[in-house]
Parts: sequence; C-alpha cells; structure tokens
Amino acid sequence: MSRVVFSPEVREDFDRIFDFLFEHAPDHAVARIEAIIAAIDVLQTSPMIGRPARFGQRELVISTGTSGYLALYRYDGPHDTVFVLAVRSQREQRYRR
Repeated sequence: MSRVVFSPEVREDFDRIFDFLFEHAPDHAVARIEAIIAAIDVLQTSPMIGRPARFGQRELVISTGTSGYLALYRYDGPHDTVFVLAVRSQREQRYRR
C-alpha cells in the first residue's frame, strides 16, 4: 500500500473549499470534504489511477454529486509515496499554486 502525504498547502485548499460549501450548502459541507478525502484514499492502492498532468504529476478526478474536484499529486515509485500537492473544484480554472 502506498503512503499518501498531503502538502501543507492542501489545508488551505480544503479551507477554501469548505468555506465555499458552507456558504452555499452548509448541511453538506463536512460530508463533501470527507468524500474528497475518501476519494484521495484510493491512491493508497492505485497510485497511478489519475490522468497524466504536467511535470510528471497526475490528476485524480473526484466526482461528488453535481460537481467535482481535482487532486494534483505526484507519485514517487521508489518510495511508494503519493504526494498530494493541491485540490480544487473542477469549476476553478487552475490550481492556486
């Protein structure tokens, strides 16, 4: 099983997403964040499941009802570690970093 490590900046991404969700759908904000994290957990067993992105990185497409999210990550095969670099809504044009 691969180890999944979140970069410190991902916390800011989750805070931004939660704030938006809490403003527009407060009853579902916590569950939506939990669903995103659960989807990222699949990388423990399938680290190459995401689509290829720039600079050897990959993107995991996360569907959560009517909207979705993207998790940008890098897989380090020799160390069997997934580094989650950023998370964003599919409606956002780009990652914040």
